[in-house]
Amino acid sequence: MVASRGEKRFWMLLTYAVLILFSVYCLFPFLWMLVTSLKPTEQIRSVNPTFWIDHPTFKHFANVLYHSKFGTYFANSVKVALSTTVIAIAVSIFAGYALSRYGQFRGVKSVGVAMLLSQMIPGVLLMIPLYLIMKHLGLINTPGSLIIAYTTFMIPLCTFMMKSFFDSVPMEIEESAEMDGCGKLGTIFRIVLPVSIPSLIATSLFAFVNAWNEFMFGYVFINADENRTLTPGIMLFKGLYLTDWGSISAASVLSVLPVIIMFAYMQRFLVEGMTAGAVKG
Repeated sequence: MVASRGEKRFWMLLTYAVLILFSVYCLFPFLWMLVTSLKPTEQIRSVNPTFWIDHPTFKHFANVLYHSKFGTYFANSVKVALSTTVIAIAVSIFAGYALSRYGQFRGVKSVGVAMLLSQMIPGVLLMIPLYLIMKHLGLINTPGSLIIAYTTFMIPLCTFMMKSFFDSVPMEIEESAEMDGCGKLGTIFRIVLPVSIPSLIATSLFAFVNAWNEFMFGYVFINADENRTLTPGIMLFKGLYLTDWGSISAASVLSVLPVIIMFAYMQRFLVEGMTAGAVKG
């Protein structure tokens, strides 16, 4: 039965209405956080919360930027997240390639199964063992403890993402390169990786955002302000008897902005990368 033009228009409007509702639902926390960061303290504590701001103010942003160590926390998060991303991607490229091209071998298959099983262990169960290891190595209160912990959890996930992307690259391309005298490393860096740039960017974004947003290990491993990362640092605006909701909201907005800007700039690569491994060709 062929739908009429009116029915098609109705279903299209219904689809857009549902999508708009979901968008509002997803954006509501960020919008409320943004509004709260611009409200005066008296209006934030009002018993009648509202989106309307009587007298917008930037004093909460000034308090975060000039009267706290937000800049230090921000720089530490950038350093830790970038280091984690670079190490995780460097290892995942070769591990994913091995799982994709040599998965028929028993040893490679066993490694893949072991990496898969490792993802079934909640991170909180590894908190005490990792803390004891970091303490034994003298890495507590250093960025190195966070980089090692984050990389440990990121490599298996990034490896499986890269494997699915490499599966979509035809073997004939590599065989042609090898016939022209290109070695295995040359094939990976000159042939495979250039056609997997969107996938590489998508995996890098995934690793960066996870390291940027991580709270638990950053809260436990780091106690010194000079090495504290952003997510635990925002908690310092919550006092014992009073919580500065305006400063917490302002700091949260500032911490989310880099991720939003990256996703807006790299959205095309992210979509291409997430769909690259969906169809083998």
